[in-house]
Amino acid sequence: MSVLLDETTPVLIQGFTGRIGTFHAKEMIDYGTNLVGGVTPGRGGDRHLDRPVFDTVAEAVAETGAEASIIFVPPPFAADAMMEAAEAGLRMCVAITDGIPAQDMMRVKRYLRRYKWERRLRLIGPNCAGIISPGKALLGLMPDHIYLPGNVGIVGRSGTLGYEAAAQMKELGIGVSSSVGIGGDPINGSSFKDVLEMFQNDPETEAIVMIGEIGGPQEAEAADYIREHVTKPVVAYIAGLSAPKGRRMGHAGAIISAAGEGAAEKSALLEDAGVSIAPNPSEIGSTVAATLRAA
Repeated sequence: MSVLLDETTPVLIQGFTGRIGTFHAKEMIDYGTNLVGGVTPGRGGDRHLDRPVFDTVAEAVAETGAEASIIFVPPPFAADAMMEAAEAGLRMCVAITDGIPAQDMMRVKRYLRRYKWERRLRLIGPNCAGIISPGKALLGLMPDHIYLPGNVGIVGRSGTLGYEAAAQMKELGIGVSSSVGIGGDPINGSSFKDVLEMFQNDPETEAIVMIGEIGGPQEAEAADYIREHVTKPVVAYIAGLSAPKGRRMGHAGAIISAAGEGAAEKSALLEDAGVSIAPNPSEIGSTVAATLRAA
C-alpha cells in the first residue's frame, strides 16, 4: 500500500514547461503517474506533453481536480510556489528545489501555521528526491527501475542513499511499499516522525528503513517516537561517522553544531530504541534481510 501517492492521485507540476520539469514529467508519465497538467506563469492556455498548462495553481486545481504537486522552480521563487500550492487547496506538495534560503523556508512555515494550511497540506522537502510508490506512481527523481514493489517503507534525508538501499533490497528480492525523501535542509516540511507514523499505520508496510545523517535533532526525535509508538522492525543507517564538527558535509542540514548531532550519537540513540543499525552503506540491504528473518 502506498502511504502518500498511488496511480489514481491527480498531480500537477509547478515549473512544468522548463527543461528540468519537462525531463522529469516525461519520466513520471512513462511510469504511470496521473499527471493532469502543469503550471508555468505566462503560459496558461498552452499544452505541453499533451497536458494543459495553467498560469496559477488555483486555476489548475479548479480545472483538473489535482490533489498534489511537485515543484521544479528555481530557488528564488520556490517559497512562493509552496505557499501558492497550499492556498490552492492541494493536500500534498513535493518541493524538489535545492538551495532555498533558510529565511524563505521560515517564511513558508510561518505562512502555513498562520493560515492553518499545514492541517491540510503535506509538504515534502525541499531539497529532496520525492516519493515513489513502486509499480504505481512516481513524484520525484528516483530511478524507478531499482524499486521492487513490496512491503518495506523507506524514509530518508539522503536521496542517493535511499536509492542504494532500494537497489540492494531489490537484489535480495525485498520490495518497497513507498519511499519518501524528506530532504537534507535544516528546515523542511515533513520529518522522520511524520513519515514513520504513516508507515506504522499502513497495514501493508511490514518494516521500515530510515536513512539519516549528521546534523539536526530529527534522528533523536525519531528514536523517541520509535521507542514509544512503532511496533514494526526498523533498520537505520546514519551517514557521516567521520565528519568533523562544524563542517558541512553535503546537505545544508548536515553539519554537527551541537552535542548529540554526530552519526555515532544518533546511531546509539536509535539502537537503544530497538532499531537495527546497518554498519555501513553496503550492508543496508543485508541488515534489512536479517531483520526481516528475525521478525
